[in-house]
Amino acid sequence: MDGFGAIAASAVPLTGGYGGETFAVSAGGEDAVLKLYGKRPERAAVDLSLMRLVRGLLPVPRVLDAMPEAAGDGAPPYVLYERLPGVNLETYLETAGDGERQVVGEQLGELLVLLSGMPFLNFGDFVGRELVISPFGVGGLEDFFRANAEGIGLTREQGERFEGVIDQAEELAESGVDRICLVHSDFNPKNLLVDPATARITGLIDWEFAHAGSPYADLGNLLRFCADPVLAGAVLGVVRAGFDLGDRLVERARAADLWALIDLASRPAANPVAAAANALIKRICDTGDLAGGRPDQGVVH
Repeated sequence: MDGFGAIAASAVPLTGGYGGETFAVSAGGEDAVLKLYGKRPERAAVDLSLMRLVRGLLPVPRVLDAMPEAAGDGAPPYVLYERLPGVNLETYLETAGDGERQVVGEQLGELLVLLSGMPFLNFGDFVGRELVISPFGVGGLEDFFRANAEGIGLTREQGERFEGVIDQAEELAESGVDRICLVHSDFNPKNLLVDPATARITGLIDWEFAHAGSPYADLGNLLRFCADPVLAGAVLGVVRAGFDLGDRLVERARAADLWALIDLASRPAANPVAAAANALIKRICDTGDLAGGRPDQGVVH
């Protein structure tokens, strides 16, 4: 891209879950975001195709320019896209009133319904511009847990109780909706933007972990640490009405989220999200159920 060097030179790092490779820049007279792919260069082509696939259906940014393969001079792949308006939803919710959180929750439910309705034939990660699906290759949930158990730091007794919870989760998965869909896989307030003047969601960003998977996974991600009955109730009301995902919706969502929870909990505790995930898994071990002491908020059943 002409002038890319100048754009990169003026880049300002974006903080908060962006992996140190995302920058605010100016391009063509407008605010933009530059996403570099030095750590996972193969993901640039996937993200580019995903944003083009869902553009117009979901609030994703318009792609301004891209280099999905590494350059001969060693420059990493990149995607340059418009910077969407609005503030981080995580920040917005800190001061939002009940009515505003209800409006936001309903919109979150609508986004989840849309994602659940984008079907794929197989589970797996996306590969390349054509979004070919590659099987995860990690075995079952119990295999995945055992591969990460050392990093979580459970006692033998805790591990045995957690394996009992995994049995519950697998039963829920087997009896749930047999459907594979597009999963954002990081569907939580830090990756959503909202207009503070209208409480309208303006962006769903950061697609680097998106894959083809369970229609319950994004809901489980959103509810993982949610203790707000107004927001959760609004989300679940829309999801139940908009897409038939069966009964025991929150339990199924929590079961689907165990994969991500195990992965997070095995990471270094210096990461606050990883530390919270680790603490939640240990509460799940102590209680012997998927809730792990999380409130039902009057909407779980």
